[in-house]
Amino acid sequence: MKTGMLFDAANTRVVAQTLRSHYANASCSLPPLIVDPVCVSTSGHTLLASEAVQVLIEELCPLATLITPNKPEAELLLSWSKHAVKINTLEDMISASEKLLALGSKAVLLKGGHVELTLADVEKLASQRRDVAVVREELLLDNMEILQVNERDFSTGRLVVDVLSEAQTTTLFVSPRVDSNSTHGTGCTLSAAIASLLGKGHSLFEAIREATSFTHVGIETAFPVGHGHGPLNHLHALTQRMIPPPTASNPHPLTRILIQSAAQTWKEYVQHDFVKQLAQGTLPKECFLHFIKQDYLYLKYYARAYGLLVAKSSTYSSIQSATQTIVNVINEVSTHKAFCAQWGISEADLAATPESPSTTAYGAYLIDIGLQGDSAKLIMALAACLLGYGEVGLWLKKEAATANSWVKLEGNTYLKWIEDYSGEQYQGAVKLGIETIEALAVADPPNALRFQEWCTIWEKCTRLEKGFWDASMKLL
Repeated sequence: MKTGMLFDAANTRVVAQTLRSHYANASCSLPPLIVDPVCVSTSGHTLLASEAVQVLIEELCPLATLITPNKPEAELLLSWSKHAVKINTLEDMISASEKLLALGSKAVLLKGGHVELTLADVEKLASQRRDVAVVREELLLDNMEILQVNERDFSTGRLVVDVLSEAQTTTLFVSPRVDSNSTHGTGCTLSAAIASLLGKGHSLFEAIREATSFTHVGIETAFPVGHGHGPLNHLHALTQRMIPPPTASNPHPLTRILIQSAAQTWKEYVQHDFVKQLAQGTLPKECFLHFIKQDYLYLKYYARAYGLLVAKSSTYSSIQSATQTIVNVINEVSTHKAFCAQWGISEADLAATPESPSTTAYGAYLIDIGLQGDSAKLIMALAACLLGYGEVGLWLKKEAATANSWVKLEGNTYLKWIEDYSGEQYQGAVKLGIETIEALAVADPPNALRFQEWCTIWEKCTRLEKGFWDASMKLL
């Protein structure tokens, strides 16, 4: 259950009395109750009579599972409970939410729409308070450099941070601030969504996490209505989608989901010892040459798989895109030849190199997927390789730019390899690959079974990529 705008003391008191009376029997416990203390609107209007504030504090808050004040409401409630405060910083928000727990509710969610914050504020606080957890699902996570360069930079942008205080824990729910006039009823939407999710059996944390995301997308996808502050789009979730539609703060939802679905395998691949030693220039020559030789052989499979994609394509633009990738692969082969030539390995030597089991396994898997009917599955398989190397290149480039970096570029034998995969030409191909899979998700949204197939293929190809480097390090 939830309460919203109660207006005066009489309404507030009778709600509290009715709840206590109805649930007085010990065998009939009070369900989770969300109290949205609607005292002050987003636009600053008073919505609760002053004499009702004390009743809200003394009679309703102690019954609540959660109260959800915004900044002006939190300041008002605390002023009535002898804690006059001004909330202007993230530290103020946490302190205020902890003080509000004394009103008797099991938890407090202090909404952050009125407080201007940045990612630097969040990271500073998190470094100082190890007891504070941070949920940042609307922002990019680790090992998503390929998306960082293709999306808005929120590292210095404005954020909304909602603070959840419970008896033993504090959690920050962080999302990008959306510049929109479609914000009328944001607090009511959030509290109603939390109540609905609790009613479905979610934990309080999960209910708040999903409700925060629901409200964020509701603002982001709202259609402007009338003048002034219009309503959110409350219907955006009625169309059941495995992949949410692209938005300004999340223009590449499928790529994010794929990376997150195989997060551990992806990290082990991107931050593999092969990559780290290559970046430090300490990778044994025989390991690198083994990799280069096998990659030369693998690229034949990769180009042929794109040939299968050309055959499956039904538009000139998709044919052109797949064909251009084949051209890119042919150009990449020349890089391999140049690397090998430095150590006296000729093109004939490359051609005579026997395939390793990891090369055959990966190549055969691509061709097998390509011979199946669904071109989308082949696109997912091919994207894992394309995006993976792009991620590795950008990760090393980012690490190299840090102070006292462990990456050693000067005099590094493998510098050109790093520069090629972090460079403009390859990253342009990565951008095209991301746009391709995102367009596919929009044009032909998958059902649950088909989407699971995509995730399975992505994870397996990432694992096969990691196996490629395992073999080069003689770990297989």
